[in-house]
Amino acid sequence: MGTAALLGAIVGGTVLAGTAAAFGGATTLFRRVIPRQDSIKVDISEMADMQKWEEYKKIIHPKKEWLMQQNLEPITITARDGIHLHAYYLPAEKPSDRIVIGCHGYTSCGLSDFAAHSYFFHQQGFDCLIPDHRAHGESEGKYIGFGILDRFDCRAWIDYVTERFGEDKRILLHGTSMGGTTVLMAAGAPDLPESVKGVIADCAFTSPYDVFSHILKRDYHLPPFPVMNINDAMCRKKAGYGFQDYSTLTAVRDTRCPTLFIHGKEDNFVPTWMSQKNYELCSAPKELLLVEHAGHGASYYENQPQYEEAESRFIEKWIPSDSGKKETT
Repeated sequence: MGTAALLGAIVGGTVLAGTAAAFGGATTLFRRVIPRQDSIKVDISEMADMQKWEEYKKIIHPKKEWLMQQNLEPITITARDGIHLHAYYLPAEKPSDRIVIGCHGYTSCGLSDFAAHSYFFHQQGFDCLIPDHRAHGESEGKYIGFGILDRFDCRAWIDYVTERFGEDKRILLHGTSMGGTTVLMAAGAPDLPESVKGVIADCAFTSPYDVFSHILKRDYHLPPFPVMNINDAMCRKKAGYGFQDYSTLTAVRDTRCPTLFIHGKEDNFVPTWMSQKNYELCSAPKELLLVEHAGHGASYYENQPQYEEAESRFIEKWIPSDSGKKETT
């Protein structure tokens, strides 16, 4: 997810004291957050202290170097609204009937956010499909979807996997932050293919409305009304969706897909309660991992052994290897 700095211009150093000020703040919020943000990078100092991220880089950089050395196949598909979506495909070392679709966070791209995760899943014998969200990376798009639009794009990638590899290809969805929200929302579809066997959602927010409202209250002591209401109308007119059109809370009530929820206990950007609420309302088989001392998007790097152990247990239970399937039949 992005940074509170993106929302700082909302108040412009003054209190929103009228319709004109609220409209100006909402306009700034929309302009700074919703359109494609190629020149803006996530402020990792908000996710965890900089000293920690220097340590995290020791995990991230070698895995990204490894990923970039692999024979990655570029793939392009067309979204339901006609834009072109881009991904990279990394096959497992041996033929596999399992694939993970890894969804990244706000203003990032697949090759950055999913680098360390792709190494883990590759070691587990998974093919990896690593998309760029719309308006990110090499995918087209003018406006960021914050999960609400991206859930349809995720479904398009699921359909691509089925069309290319067949219905026997078992699919695991994995996402972090906006990507976590995306995979939860995608898994809530009533016609979700049976080939999707599990979801791992790391620090997902419940809706863009909720997370933006949280930042307004946390940093500026402002209620959502009227800024969020005005900005919601702008987003609907220009980007084609509203911030409350769908939520993970609705999706998890409807899903039948086993889900592992993960969240850092020190996440002050996407509050930990959002994953706790998702877990509470989830109607499918579910697990919850809360990682001590982890800020936003940092759970894997703060405690890699704990994170991978939870993933491994989840995989073994719901999407085991071919040998695992044979042993349990």
